[in-house]
Order: sequence, then structure tokens, then C-alpha cells
Amino acid sequence: MSPLHTALLLATVLTTGLMAGLFFAYSFSVMPGLALSSDRVLVETMQNINRAIINPVFMLPFVGSIPLLIAVVIMSVDDPALPWLIAALILYVVSFLVTMAANVPLNNRLDQAGDPEHIPDLAAVRRGFEPRWVTFNLVRTSGHTAAFACAAWALTFA
Repeated sequence: MSPLHTALLLATVLTTGLMAGLFFAYSFSVMPGLALSSDRVLVETMQNINRAIINPVFMLPFVGSIPLLIAVVIMSVDDPALPWLIAALILYVVSFLVTMAANVPLNNRLDQAGDPEHIPDLAAVRRGFEPRWVTFNLVRTSGHTAAFACAAWALTFA
């Protein structure tokens, strides 16, 4: 494996791991903590988080993992790690699509509900958001974690 190939594979493992860890943290700390909170706290906190997370530090690994995975797959055509890297790419893309098709629209709808001070039925807004968002977050957490595991396993062939 060339030094460039190894460097791209390490970058891929790092970025996929960062995303798996982020979504894992939501699944097993952020959302369980917010589940114990009032409707207002959950709505306001998730609105603020959903605005704050759109930044280069998040977007670079979230979106950047895909071209990294594609590049590593292309460079690994004759490598025994190829099946693991293809699996990582598929798992990552599917999980990315879950985020874009399920979590992001829920985030947008929550944001469109407006300022929690002026929402007449915070409980209804919460019910329309939390159960589905948590379910889809668990799906993407599983997919991103599996993608990370596959990419990390590919390192054993380096």
C-alpha cells in the first residue's frame, strides 16, 4: 500500500469514526438526557443544536467521508481490504441518506415550529419530533458505526 493510500485510509477511518462517535453520543447521552427534560427544554435545545451543528468542523467529516471512501475504494482495487471498504462505503452512504431523508427534515420542521416562547402546544411539537428522530438516529448510528468498523478493519490489510 502506497503512503498516499495509507494516509487516505487513515483519514477515512478518522472521519467515519468521528461521525459514528457523534451519533453514538446523541443516542446514548444527549437524547436520553433530553427525554427527561420538559417539552420546552427539548424543543429549544434541539433547535439550538440543529443550528449550531451546521459548521465546517461538522460538515468536513460528515460529507468528506464519502469522497475519501470512494478514493480509497478506487485505490484498493487489487487489495484484500476492498470488500471491507466497499461495505464501509455502502453503509456510510446509506446512513448519510437516512440523515438527509429523515433526521434533517425533522430538524427543519422543528425549526419551523418557531420560538418555543410562542408555540402554543410544545407537547405536540415534541411528539412530532422526538420519537421519529430518536429512531432514525439509532439507525444512522448503527450504520455509521458499522462503516467505521469496516474501514478500521481494512487497516489490518495495510
